[in-house]
Amino acid sequence: MIGVIPRPKKRLFLALILASLLIAALSIYGLWMVSFPGLALISEHLPVILGGLLALAIFLVACGVGGIILAILGLPTLSIFQGYAWSAINLLFPVAIRIGKLLDFEKERVERSFIEVSNYLIKKKHIRVKPERLLILTPHCIQQESCPHKITRDVANCRSCGMCQVGDLLRLQKKYGVHVAIVTGGTLARKVIKTLRPQAVLAIACERDLTSGIQDVFPLPVIGILNQRPCGPCCNTRINVEEVEEALRSFIA
Repeated sequence: MIGVIPRPKKRLFLALILASLLIAALSIYGLWMVSFPGLALISEHLPVILGGLLALAIFLVACGVGGIILAILGLPTLSIFQGYAWSAINLLFPVAIRIGKLLDFEKERVERSFIEVSNYLIKKKHIRVKPERLLILTPHCIQQESCPHKITRDVANCRSCGMCQVGDLLRLQKKYGVHVAIVTGGTLARKVIKTLRPQAVLAIACERDLTSGIQDVFPLPVIGILNQRPCGPCCNTRINVEEVEEALRSFIA
């Protein structure tokens, strides 16, 4: 079932995305105005061609923003607009983060809204993959800090003692036949994705790591799940196993 995004997150994200679109349009128009004299000296047709291409780019991004608005309001949208919406959210998000910072919005708040809207758009696409083409990816901070067993190279080294929830992920791996990888950072995460070549990723991490990861692997579909941090960031983090399993089932064909 596709959940409904809370109204405050809708308003915040829509406002930032629309502001980002306006800034992008003004920036492209400024680029065209600056380049117009030089291009006109080369050929009188070049400014028109460049202007047409830039206008087309803005139009496609605007279609994507329109798709975002229709999707998160629960209105029916054509599949082509869903694709544009998914692209627009990833292209405009860096600008939205900077606008949010200027307006004194908490960065984590903007990142959470991005993750929820991104998840919503992914689920609206009804992507289905075989279990062996699905990857569950999480940072190593899910492991108990004092555990002597190294699991970043081989997750099977986990003894499933119950001190952390790595054992829960291994049970999901055995139950559904998906891949599970526990990594130390973005570089290793990208290496794992390059090696396994999954068709979809279920990522568990903090706001910062999820947003950067979704951006890094775009257009690979990713559902992001926020971890729980009872001991603070990057230390003995926890997960909601039921939420992970529900997201996993939404991907599996």
